[in-house]
Amino acid sequence: MTERLVTWLNRVLPRPLDPVRSIKVKLGVLLVTSGTAGLSYFWYAIGWLPPLTSVTAIGLALLTSQVLAHGMTSPLREMTAAAGAMARGDYSRRVRATSRDEVGELAHAFNKMAADLAAADQRRRELIANVSHELRTPITALRGVLENLVDGIAPTEPAALRTALAQTERLSHLVADLLDLSRLDAGVVPLRRTQIDVADFLDEAAEHAAATAAGVGRDVRFRLDPLPASLTVYADPARLHQVFANLLDNAARHSPAGGRVLVSAEERDDHLHFEVTDEGEGIPVAERSRVFERFTRGDRSGGGGTGLGLAIAHWVVELHGGSIAVLDPHPGSHPGCRIRVSLPHPTHS
Repeated sequence: MTERLVTWLNRVLPRPLDPVRSIKVKLGVLLVTSGTAGLSYFWYAIGWLPPLTSVTAIGLALLTSQVLAHGMTSPLREMTAAAGAMARGDYSRRVRATSRDEVGELAHAFNKMAADLAAADQRRRELIANVSHELRTPITALRGVLENLVDGIAPTEPAALRTALAQTERLSHLVADLLDLSRLDAGVVPLRRTQIDVADFLDEAAEHAAATAAGVGRDVRFRLDPLPASLTVYADPARLHQVFANLLDNAARHSPAGGRVLVSAEERDDHLHFEVTDEGEGIPVAERSRVFERFTRGDRSGGGGTGLGLAIAHWVVELHGGSIAVLDPHPGSHPGCRIRVSLPHPTHS
């Protein structure tokens, strides 16, 4: 009710000082006008008013208001200058925010907005640079293969065609990942949750990953730990499949020939904990907090991924209210990479 009243008053009350372009002048006009109105009533009530004293008092009040208004309006002028700099692409300008009034709060909010815009601009520049780099690599390789085939340098045989196909698939995956990220950032990907049987879901994901690995000549075995038949999760099947497709593909890509990828799940602490473990070189501790950032592959970049799969997996898991992290290998096991996905239990989601 109070908010509606304030909105109504803001709409119906006049704004006679809007044409004045300086807030300092507005404050001076406000002070002089209100002071003159008070003196006029005083003059009317007692029938006499010392003219010189009245004019001097009004002049002193006007001078004092201008001196004090300088500190009040300085953040506003700084914000105007900083906004102009932002329009030119300079997000480094900040406003001195020392007052505790509404102008000070506005200055703090302006500084936070400037910092957010600077971070967004930096991410945009990094994204453009990374996408350009990621696109250049497969395009250059594909162009080289096709030029050799057209010029007759390389014979048209299955090996050359498979190389061209692999680069084309890499481009396709990169474009698909970029489209997914754009949809995720825009928040236009709603979750269509349903009850999922965990055993059937993981078995299907492992079969799909095994077929994909075999199709590109990777000698990797996928093993699924026995799971209770009643284990279920309330999630979006398509998005959850995307998570495990990325995790299993990464595990297969970084596993040695004849290596094994282990997939397990258990219910604990009102959550379902999924784990994907490979027998590869693992991820250094210093890089584990960054592997879920876009285009971050660290020392595991030799497999030819786009650097976006784990970023998408991280986003999807968080959208489900869960978490994803890189853990230390199990004691006494092969020193590979172990990633855990934790999702809320259906009865607690």
